[in-house]
Amino acid sequence: MVQTSSSSFSNYKERDLKFVRDYRPHNDELQQLRILLCGPAGSGKSSFINSVDTVLKGRVCGRALANAISQGSYTLQYKTYKIQKGGAGTFYPFVFNDIMGIEKDTNGGVRVDDINLAMKGHIKDGYNFNPRIKISEDDRSYNRTPTLNDRAHVLVCVVSASTVNILSDESVRKMREVRLAARDLGIPQLAILTKIDEACPEVKKDVKNVYKSKYLKEKMEELSVSLGLPLNCIFPVKSYHSEIDTDDDIDTLISSAMKNIIHYGEDFVNSL
Repeated sequence: MVQTSSSSFSNYKERDLKFVRDYRPHNDELQQLRILLCGPAGSGKSSFINSVDTVLKGRVCGRALANAISQGSYTLQYKTYKIQKGGAGTFYPFVFNDIMGIEKDTNGGVRVDDINLAMKGHIKDGYNFNPRIKISEDDRSYNRTPTLNDRAHVLVCVVSASTVNILSDESVRKMREVRLAARDLGIPQLAILTKIDEACPEVKKDVKNVYKSKYLKEKMEELSVSLGLPLNCIFPVKSYHSEIDTDDDIDTLISSAMKNIIHYGEDFVNSL
């Protein structure tokens, strides 16, 4: 991991945040870049959405319901989150789709085939996931004719740094299956390593130590091996959860992750 000074750390935030705020899709057919989040239950998918919202608005936000106790998936619906930009009715040209978490039991959590259908744009907003049965084409939440705007344009795997080494074989298998399905669709894939402050005491003291932590480097390498993702596609973040005010160092990591997510998604859409 690259080390950086305190001043340059802050400079990265301004640069990356400006990029995210100024982003406009180059493809005229695309109204919004769709970012699909997947990962184990309790990994911090909803908290990451709230943190992006927080960074862009400059105040702590919490629209995506997040659970403080990781006992099964807290998110049950397929839900689209837009982030307001400026006045009412104006939004950033990217959206997040939050889904039910992946669980270690074969018949628990979101089904891999439902995630695959979501990536193809076949699942409508508000669908309630059923861990035992995939969505039927006859379901009113099934979209038979998805457009470019309905499809996922980038897949983001969200995994907690404190649980990387204890991910069940079943959870890893499911996430690998999702990655392979995304590959077959040409959809780029990245990973967000969350809860880095809970996993590493050095980072808990100072978030800037993320670039010096050997422990976090090991966690990123473990995740890279488990999911088959290159290290430069894994981004460590600390999401907002107990803070009541914004923090420049937290914002820097969130902004960097978002800049790269947008880059990957934009490259995919422009190649269609």
